[in-house]
Amino acid sequence: MGWNDYSLILNGIIMTKKIKPDKDHGQKVIELFFKLFFSPYEYSLTELSRELECSKQTIGRIVDKINSSTEGIKIEDFIKDRRRFFRIKKEKIPAKEINLTQSEYGVLQMCCSFTKHLIGKEIFDQALNALGKSQALIKNRETVSEKHFGAFTPGTIDYSGHQRIIKNLITAMESSKVCKITYKSIWNQEPKIFYIKPLKLFSKDDTIYLHAQMAKAPGKVYKAPKFDPLLVIHRIVELEITEISFKFPDNFDFEKSFNQTFGVMKEDSFQAKVEFSGYAAKHVKERIWSHDQIIKEKKDDKIELTFTATSYIETVSWILSYGHEARILEPDWFVEDMQAEIKKMHELY
Repeated sequence: MGWNDYSLILNGIIMTKKIKPDKDHGQKVIELFFKLFFSPYEYSLTELSRELECSKQTIGRIVDKINSSTEGIKIEDFIKDRRRFFRIKKEKIPAKEINLTQSEYGVLQMCCSFTKHLIGKEIFDQALNALGKSQALIKNRETVSEKHFGAFTPGTIDYSGHQRIIKNLITAMESSKVCKITYKSIWNQEPKIFYIKPLKLFSKDDTIYLHAQMAKAPGKVYKAPKFDPLLVIHRIVELEITEISFKFPDNFDFEKSFNQTFGVMKEDSFQAKVEFSGYAAKHVKERIWSHDQIIKEKKDDKIELTFTATSYIETVSWILSYGHEARILEPDWFVEDMQAEIKKMHELY
């Protein structure tokens, strides 16, 4: 059975009367099937529920329906470490049966161009080689030129000298191994050595971060930190993958931890209310700063933004970047802090 056969089966599953044929549900069926079919990995029920943005019960119903509606392919459902996992065991699909469209290739080319300056030459060259190989999967062999895409790079970090560390971190995450790192914080003159459980690499404003958990150093008493380590990749001086294994935390949710509030640094949260005018009002209104934000329209094209932040220094810098078009309204202590900061700036000039 080839991929075209599976496509027909999948369409049949989506349109069957036993499943509500709405676009959202059909999209979830396709996303779940594609994720399991084209990936060599197994996925937990929690991961699938989070990534498809639906309940665990919905995931179970989709899996049951796919299994009852197809022949020759089954989604395996099993328990490991007291967690429910899913995977598809399948034979290798001949390349000729996978048709990559020109549009899909164009999106890959665009993503590659947008990240070239961020990931460094060595890793980028690997991505470029993979992109070149994927041209063979395009049915009509027409491709989208890279000349259509680019990236604005002034102020970005050169990661060319950090390729080995990035690759080792990926290896450590895949094998769930504790890492011994030597790290030079921006606040300290001398680097420090400690042990971490690497969980997630992510980027923000053209900077690559590692979210990790602190691990016990051999021969020392473990003391849990107030916050999990958030490390900047270019400040890791040395990294060694140890033989110590760790279990990925069941309750780890990157989206919930990082993409709900303002600030990449996660400290004590606070709610702020800021008034924006002019260009700043238009710019701020277009974006999501925290998932609980409230934007209130005011007279003279002004807006009032109420949002939750978890990083004091990032919030101060962000508000100052709008100059006289941003004014803090609440809380009172934040207003006073900003007044003191502006006074110091005034003394400089």
